[in-house]
This record gives sequence, C-alpha cells and structure tokens, in this order.
Amino acid sequence: MTSDKPITLKERFRGFMPVVVDVETAGFNAQTDALLEIACIPIVMDEQGQLIQGEPLNAHIEPFIGANLEPAALKFTGINPESPFRKAISEDEKVALRRIFKALKEVRKQYNCRQCILVGHNAHFDLGFLNAAIARTNSKNHSPFHAFSVLDTASLSALAYGHTVLARTCMMAGIEFDNNHAHSALYDTQKTAELFCKIFNELPMLAIKGSDDTTDNISADDNCVPTQL
Repeated sequence: MTSDKPITLKERFRGFMPVVVDVETAGFNAQTDALLEIACIPIVMDEQGQLIQGEPLNAHIEPFIGANLEPAALKFTGINPESPFRKAISEDEKVALRRIFKALKEVRKQYNCRQCILVGHNAHFDLGFLNAAIARTNSKNHSPFHAFSVLDTASLSALAYGHTVLARTCMMAGIEFDNNHAHSALYDTQKTAELFCKIFNELPMLAIKGSDDTTDNISADDNCVPTQL
C-alpha cells in the first residue's frame, strides 16, 4: 500500500542533502591556484515534496599565501584580487569556509540529513578546489560534505536535454541566463540550482521492481568510511 505523503529530502537522496556549489578560481590547479569566490545553495523541499532553493551562502576569498594567480584565468572571470572594493569585502579562506560550513550544518539538521553532497556543473572541478581549501585550512572536521561523491548537472543535463553547456541547457529548460553575469560564483550557483530543481521536479523516478518491499542495505550507521552515496 502506497502513501500519498510526499517523500522527504532525506528519503529522496538516501540521507544526503544536495548543496549546489560553484567556485571561481585563479587557474585550474586546485593545489597551487587561488580559490577566489565560493557560493553554496542548499537544496531543500517544500510541503508538496518539490525541490526548491534554500538561502544562498557566498564569500569573496583572499588568495592564500603563495597562491598562483594565472592572468588568463583572472581575465576570464573578470576578478581583480587587488581591487580595493574586493579587498574590503573578502574574507580569510578559513573564516569563510567555516562560516559557510556551520550554516550548512544547521540546514542539514533541519532536514534530518546526515551529510551534504556537492552538486555542480562539472562538479569534480568545484569539489577539487573545495577539498584543497579544506586541507589547507585544516577544516576536515568542520566540513559537512562527502569527500568524493557528487551530483553533476552536466551529466543530468545530457540525460534530460541532450546538452551539457550550462548556459545553453538553461535556455533549453526555459531558465533565463545572462552571460554578462556568468562567472560570478553566486549567479552560476543560482542558475545551476534552478536547473537541478527543474530536472528533478519534472522527471519522474524510474519504477523499481519490488520497490514497496525493498530497503536500503547500506545503513547510515554502517561502519564504512567514507559513507558512499
């Protein structure tokens, strides 16, 4: 017998809370190039069981000591690390990450999820820079994120729309996308979150044989490190 009660966020993602993340960087090497901006948007559920965007969290980050700043990357993003305006609002990397992590943990607890999972467009790029910053700032015990599992909207877009470029896919999905605002971490995160929610809200889950009786054999309490999605 099935219930009309909407599935919970915890049930939909097996205990994980999706968090859309976008980073802007000073190059492609997560170990040597500066992390300059980060934005995170938790994905939550409304009373009807629809995925919606939570409150965004973002930071302009001061390059870590000794960080490489590739001129081509700065030209591409339009970020000037020496701008007086940017210097006035930028945060130390550790301070910014721990502030964001603390806020995400509070949202995660509200939805009874045990861990966050990074959602991104070409997500392993963002996860690589996030993990490198976590290591640099000794913030492993503060991070709510799974260390290597992601949900990638490039792959989801290929499935849903047959395309993988964020701007093009958003337009195909009926989502407004202004290229003049692209490469701002917050803007790209908002658009990626909108796309993620649209795909999951509009595409039904595939039927699974024996789904009424099937339970997940991998428990949140299993002693497996790290927990796998």
